[in-house]
Amino acid sequence: MDFEIKYKPSYSMLVIKLDPDESVTAEAGALTYMEPNIEVKTRKREKSLLGSLGLAILGRQSFFVNDYKAQNTNGEVAFVSAPVGDIEILEVKPNQGYIIQSASYIASTQNIDLDMKWQGFTKGLFGQGLFMIKVKGQGKLFINTFGAIDKHTLDEGKTLIVDNFHLVAFSDTCDYKVRKFGGLKSTILGGEGLVTEIKGPGDIYIQTKNLREFVEWLWTLLGPRVRSRSR
Repeated sequence: MDFEIKYKPSYSMLVIKLDPDESVTAEAGALTYMEPNIEVKTRKREKSLLGSLGLAILGRQSFFVNDYKAQNTNGEVAFVSAPVGDIEILEVKPNQGYIIQSASYIASTQNIDLDMKWQGFTKGLFGQGLFMIKVKGQGKLFINTFGAIDKHTLDEGKTLIVDNFHLVAFSDTCDYKVRKFGGLKSTILGGEGLVTEIKGPGDIYIQTKNLREFVEWLWTLLGPRVRSRSR
């Protein structure tokens, strides 16, 4: 499989060239364009409707993903994500998986397993509406971010504390714990909520922009206009 990430880092688009009978899985709604020999099959993320429904409620993700398969000849397909930002490729191996934010998933190659039953997703351990997916298997995983990607490699025993809204992914070789940022005063006045303390060895991927803060900033501009028109 050949692929290219165009227009990095702010307006990234993933372009994949599939060999005959080769396929890629992508988040529903991520398609930009495809050639006519690409066959598309839509399937539920979970085997049961209840599992799909729970997924959508908890993670605010689509019920479905799409499998794109090249028929007879090579075919090209392209994907983008909703946030303005970058796309990164992670190599997943049997002994090298990742824990990723559910909203950061954009596409993956064959033999990649997105574990939706892992407690980080089903129990929402990361709080604040954020849910994480455990990724395992072997192949390529494509993730998107809001803003640029800041990668940190931790040696064994080294620790980094990351705001949850900036946390995109980290190696499953890392130990981690989710905790409050400071005391109650810091949480209320400091604008922070929960953070994740991650201990190496492994890699951490951080997005430079915070979607929650962006929405709050946008509301400071739109809010007064909305309220004035509603009177």
